[in-house]
Amino acid sequence: MGLIRAALAALALALASAAPAQERFITVASTTSTEQSGLFKHLLPIFTAKTGIAVRVVAVGTGQALDIGRRGDADVLLVHAKPLEEKFVAAGYGVKRHDVMYNDFVLIGPKSDPAHVAGARDVAAAFRKIQEAQAPFVSRGDRSGTHFAELEIWKLAGIDIAREKGAWYRDTGQGMGPALNTAAAMNAYILADRGTWLSFKNRGDLAIAVQGDPRLFNQYGVMLVSPTRHPHVKAAMGQAFIDWLISPQGQQAIADYRINGEQLFFANAGS
Repeated sequence: MGLIRAALAALALALASAAPAQERFITVASTTSTEQSGLFKHLLPIFTAKTGIAVRVVAVGTGQALDIGRRGDADVLLVHAKPLEEKFVAAGYGVKRHDVMYNDFVLIGPKSDPAHVAGARDVAAAFRKIQEAQAPFVSRGDRSGTHFAELEIWKLAGIDIAREKGAWYRDTGQGMGPALNTAAAMNAYILADRGTWLSFKNRGDLAIAVQGDPRLFNQYGVMLVSPTRHPHVKAAMGQAFIDWLISPQGQQAIADYRINGEQLFFANAGS
């Protein structure tokens, strides 16, 4: 019996000592674009190999990611709607916001181009033509950073889309990949981040119609969820992830990620 008790005690001690190692992970709430573009599959193994900290990603729209942060259900947010991020920090839910990287949005559309917008650089004018032609348009409709950017472009175009949308306008309430699938099936226009578009395979008859407008700039930011508001936040490990992302090594890792030789994200921490 003494030997059995000793063995059980040794097992309990081993399990207890293993627990801290098993708990070396953080939760990052981020956008579907960083997940579906393949960026995280490239970045996270590099970070984990350096620090021993695993990263569990919850990929949702930016609005949902911010909601997760407000509830304290993530340690770090990596999203792309700067005005909303700044409000998040100002309200005390985040510690500090850092620029991390950028790419751009592109207006995707059918090669037949029923709204006659292909090749234009004025995205607001293109949106007006789409509305005037009642050409099929797919919206993510999910409070994501991409959805937020789309709504801003409708405003720039002078269109109250909540009032003007009809059968030609499809709200999907889905992430970027599923929304692109819907656009491909409908042969419709859609606003997408370039990274997800480049990694997207089911393009059907779709192609980039409008790009290069400065208003299509797409900045990503990273924030630690406030441990003051949510004491269970893994502040030290979360900050280690942020510090790595904005460090020269993390910035180089972002710049190194390419699909078919094309760079998807451009590092600009501290710029």
